Order: sequence, then C-alpha cells, then structure tokens
Amino acid sequence: QAHLVESGGGLVQAGDSLRLSCTASGRTFSSHAMGWFRQAPGKEREIVAAISISGKRTIYSDSVKGRFTVSRNNGRNTVWLQMNNLKPEDTGVYYCAARKYLIDSVPTDAYDYWGQGTQVTVSL
Repeated sequence: QAHLVESGGGLVQAGDSLRLSCTASGRTFSSHAMGWFRQAPGKEREIVAAISISGKRTIYSDSVKGRFTVSRNNGRNTVWLQMNNLKPEDTGVYYCAARKYLIDSVPTDAYDYWGQGTQVTVSL
C-alpha cells in the first residue's frame, strides 16, 4: 500500500511559480501511474496532470497545458508538478494520487492512493 506525502504549496501572486513534490513510500512506485488533482472551493476535484510509469507519457487539463509540467524520478519515489505563470483560478488543494498501472499509458481516473493535499493560493 502506497503512502503519499505532498509538499510545496503556498501563497503566491499571479504570474509566480511553485513546484509541488509528492514522495511515496514502498518499493512499487515504478509500477504506479501518478496523477495530480486539485479541488477548488465549492468545486469537484479535477485532474490537472498525470504521468505514466516510465515518465514518457503525460497528460494535462486544458486549463494548465503549457504552464504546468509533471515529472517523476522512480529512483527517488518522487513525482513533481512544476507550476508556472500561476493564475487565481489555480487556487485549490492539490492532491497527489497513485494507481497501479503496468501499461505505459496515463489513466485519468480510478486512482487508488491519495495524499493529504497541499494548499495552493494564488492572489492577484
């Protein structure tokens, strides 16, 4: 069972950058696709980005495409979300999630394990 811990959230101004990190416990990180989700106040949780087990395939929501980059290092059991040119609408709690997925593609749902979340607040 994977245990995920996110870090790197904070309060920034529009146009700034943040880098979120998610570190997983266990020895099977490399067999899990990893996703970043966010939940804004009063809204449902949505997928922001996800990455395949090899790191070669990624997906992004339209709202963050070109501004966010997801990456991973299987040797360090870590996945990152680099967020550039942040906007107030990026505000929310960001969650890291893992899904055991032996195919090197990117699932968008049915993630099994979740972190506790990290708050990102973007002010004007």
